[in-house]
Amino acid sequence: MPPARKRSATIRDVARAAEVSTATVSKFVNGSQRFSADVEARVTRAVQELGWSLNPMARGITTGQSGNIGIVILDIRNPHFTSMVKGAARGAAAAGLNLIVADAAESKAPELAVLRALARRVDGLIVSARLPQPVLQALFDTGTPVVFYGGPPPDPAYHSVCCDNYLAGRMLGRHLRDRGLRKISYIGFPTARWSAERWRGVQDAFEGEQARFQHYEATAPVAEEGERLASVVLLSGDMPDAIVTFNDLLALGLLAEARALGVHVPEQVAVAGFDNITYGRLGSPSLTSVDMMSEAVGEMAMQRLAEVIAGAQTRHEDVLTCRLMVRESTTRQTPG
Repeated sequence: MPPARKRSATIRDVARAAEVSTATVSKFVNGSQRFSADVEARVTRAVQELGWSLNPMARGITTGQSGNIGIVILDIRNPHFTSMVKGAARGAAAAGLNLIVADAAESKAPELAVLRALARRVDGLIVSARLPQPVLQALFDTGTPVVFYGGPPPDPAYHSVCCDNYLAGRMLGRHLRDRGLRKISYIGFPTARWSAERWRGVQDAFEGEQARFQHYEATAPVAEEGERLASVVLLSGDMPDAIVTFNDLLALGLLAEARALGVHVPEQVAVAGFDNITYGRLGSPSLTSVDMMSEAVGEMAMQRLAEVIAGAQTRHEDVLTCRLMVRESTTRQTPG
């Protein structure tokens, strides 16, 4: 006959061992009340000796908080967002919190449903600053603490963590200008603020130069769309000197189709993107990209949200410094 399973210690066991009430144990463990040094020492010793801990469900009952944080990312297939989750998870672990990840799949309808369901289960949310206004309003109506990522907060009463999209575009534009490239095409989203700011930065980097610009509208920030638009841009009869894409996935799709079309990068056309995902670094040619510091953004967003939940009143807009990663796709090869 198997040995009897050892019973887990309960709060009553701790209270009995410490010679205090269960209410005293609960208040001490949750930090909601201080007691004499003797009482605190007895409770601490009993907790350690019995190996007892307040489970998350009980903690939610006694404090009104679950210890759960939700992060809603726009597309779980995009390494930019998975890196952000990695940073947020590190920040959550440091704060003793649990992270719940939800994928909105770049669609407005699921975004709203996901946010409403998640807001009921968490103490706070980390969400994209480019959510559409109806979704934002529904989120604000829940009263859930929120920190935004990716751009300035849509409402000044909230926190946000991001890199400056305009400066990122300008940084990349200067690099292309310094390479002597003057015909620049952009694949992006004309009505999306993040995309428009990046494109404006690229163009402003050519101030005073005789440069030509062409914008091509994408329907989604995915590699397949880069493949689709490659022939439109490259076979137009007036090939640009450089193509900049809203993100690296678009650029990688374009690079794949350029190879299929027999167009050589960077000898015939330079290609660059944003996000600095690992796939871009490992490709051939390796992709020039602006590092939008996704992992650091996720970690700082979690830190800010923990501060808000703890009662911080100060509102922040943390703008991190992005980095230009120059690689083969914009630098002409020198024969060996």
